[in-house]
Amino acid sequence: MSDRGPAARRPRARTAAPYLFALPVFLYVSVLLLYPIGQGIATSLTRTELLGPAPPTWVGFANYRRLAGDPAFWRALRVTLTYTLLVVSATVVASVGTALLMNARFRGRALARAAITLPYAVPEVAAVLVWTWMLSQQFGVLNVFARGVLRLSENLPWLTDTRLALVSLLLLTLWKILPFYSLVVLTAFQALRAELYEAARIDGAGALGCFRHVTLPGIAPTLGLMTLLATIFSFRRFTLIYLLTGGGPADATKTLVVAVYEHAFRFFDLSYGSAIGTAGLGVTLLIAAAYFATQRRLGAETA
Repeated sequence: MSDRGPAARRPRARTAAPYLFALPVFLYVSVLLLYPIGQGIATSLTRTELLGPAPPTWVGFANYRRLAGDPAFWRALRVTLTYTLLVVSATVVASVGTALLMNARFRGRALARAAITLPYAVPEVAAVLVWTWMLSQQFGVLNVFARGVLRLSENLPWLTDTRLALVSLLLLTLWKILPFYSLVVLTAFQALRAELYEAARIDGAGALGCFRHVTLPGIAPTLGLMTLLATIFSFRRFTLIYLLTGGGPADATKTLVVAVYEHAFRFFDLSYGSAIGTAGLGVTLLIAAAYFATQRRLGAETA
């Protein structure tokens, strides 16, 4: 008979507890994230038609060779990178400015903070419907402002011009996502200690100097993480783009995600759509790896 009592078994139970707590997360990531990604990569190495009667056949890297010579893919990648760069740049600048305003002391500040979150709470479909009306060439309200500010003689074709369609998409995207990132930056502002500003003022720094030498360094980690998240979300954004422009006109707003949808669910070429999705995943992972490498190098320099 073993002489090990409850006290002797308790350390083993404590050792196993972290793994038990992590098990649901591991199962969630494995079943709903890693398995679909692996299945998508495997599908990209086959010839699979969504509605075809024939079973998938192994073709190796044939889909990727087709990808490398497809001008439509490179155009979609260029549109995706341009859209992402514009969205991320505008979001970082606008969120810092909005957070500065919300962090200032004025009457009705709590109401203003609550009101600025409304666009983020609006469902994407409803937001697109409203913006489609606002951007209408015939009776859109944005043309009223455009004629008044730019002194135009005719309405602008916001959604049918290849140059203005991406601008329209950028405006909708900023209106929708800016409240979330503004609140993130506002939280970073409020975490800064007041003693740092007092020390900077004693050293003779003005408002601009405090912002440059205290505020920006203090919120830099938050801005870095926000930039990474905004980049990833821009790469995978589908609903706003597809409902507003459908990737048009003339593929001017067709991103990689829209191209994946079209090839997989309109042309029923699931294997080629998976190859495009895998290529987009690879670009996203490269961006994330560059971010973490930069953070590691900065951490080593400041250590």
